[in-house]
Amino acid sequence: MKKTSIEIDIYSDPICPWCYIGLKRFQKAQAQRPHFDVKARWLTFQLNPDMPDEGMDRQAYLDKKFGGRANATQFYSQIAAAGLTDGINFKFEQIKKTPNTVEAHRLSLLAREQNKQDQVMERLFESYFLEGKNIGERDVLLTIATETDLTGAESYLDSDQGHEDVLFTDQNARSLGLTGVPCFIVNRQHILPGAQSPDTLAQMLDIGFQQQNEEK
Repeated sequence: MKKTSIEIDIYSDPICPWCYIGLKRFQKAQAQRPHFDVKARWLTFQLNPDMPDEGMDRQAYLDKKFGGRANATQFYSQIAAAGLTDGINFKFEQIKKTPNTVEAHRLSLLAREQNKQDQVMERLFESYFLEGKNIGERDVLLTIATETDLTGAESYLDSDQGHEDVLFTDQNARSLGLTGVPCFIVNRQHILPGAQSPDTLAQMLDIGFQQQNEEK
């Protein structure tokens, strides 16, 4: 059977735990529709667009965002429970700094040029949420680039390439009314917000499949 190409734009941020859960559920949805040719494009959305370049101490960030450790613990315990159902054992306690994610998004752009964006995004999620690494640091990003066989990452990160693209995509998402991630857009028309269930995401792929066939 000839595969049908379906374009899925995914707005996300690699420090968003629901985006990591959304990735796992999206992978399960793809497994339910193995005869579909799904082309995912990861797009920038910053959870913290005003984050200092150097990031922020994790506890200070949680205190500012949630008004105290108790509220933060309750919030993340719910996410941890959801993650376990999708095979993610979040290690929130290992995270020492909440980073600025512009550089991580730039690395994702480089990966898209080399058709390795899915792999890089997954490693960004794993590095932050499972290994507690600061994905705002250049050395961490270069390690991810090496692990995913990206070429030219060092010179790319040393340049300004992709920086304006990252900021523009983030600002454009907000101008379109996007307030949270993940958000999936099918063939640049149908919007599905949130980390939906694999079954719901599979139905999203069905919509894309039907649309592509109607346009033939």
